[in-house]
Amino acid sequence: MPDVLIPPIPADQAAQMAEAVAEIRARMAQAAAAAGRAPGDVLLCAACKTRTVAEVYQSAALPIDLFGENHVQELVKNHDAGAYAGKPGHFIGHLQTNKVNKVVGRAALIQSVDSTRLLDKIELAATAAGLVQDILVEVNIGAEGSKTGIAPESLWPLLEAAAPKGHIRLRGLMAIPPATATERETQAFFARMRALLAEAAARYPAAPMDTLSMGMSGDYLAAIREGATLVRIGTAIYGARDYSKR
Repeated sequence: MPDVLIPPIPADQAAQMAEAVAEIRARMAQAAAAAGRAPGDVLLCAACKTRTVAEVYQSAALPIDLFGENHVQELVKNHDAGAYAGKPGHFIGHLQTNKVNKVVGRAALIQSVDSTRLLDKIELAATAAGLVQDILVEVNIGAEGSKTGIAPESLWPLLEAAAPKGHIRLRGLMAIPPATATERETQAFFARMRALLAEAAARYPAAPMDTLSMGMSGDYLAAIREGATLVRIGTAIYGARDYSKR
């Protein structure tokens, strides 16, 4: 049960979400099978940026594995209201160091670690909270100046800094290919991420490097074909975002 009373959303909206998730799940299973993988190998993360507590709570009843939040205030709001209904919430947006304390302890996984400074802040917060924080390292696979994430060649020093920390657990990598990339280019970016994760797992056998977060509403099938273990889907589940409600 949620921690506060959450009103229902309109029946037609709930039905549309249920239909959308069923279709996404079917397509995910087909893509996994085509790649010789089991459907359960890939988790569905509902990217719930700008969605209301009621929308998130309603969608938690659907076959969604976890939720992804881009903004700290939305993670706090939805987590504290019980909107995830017991399912994990991940932080998938750019995390400022001055907001780390609000995320550690709420996010089951922080997917967007991209600096040693952020690593250090997470380690301090997790130590103070008496927990081990799971993280992914975000890779700017398309070398875009407008995006966060580290360059692929900078991955190894950051992993080297993360590996010995006692209150951080490395779980894998995350990436967002350029929106302007062609289908073939996007596939190549995903393939490179798969190779980077394999190399990272070989270099750090003590870390459970089992997560490759890549693929969104427009390219998640290609991501699954290239080894994604987690796809982040928002608009295909909830519809177009209305930023005026924020």
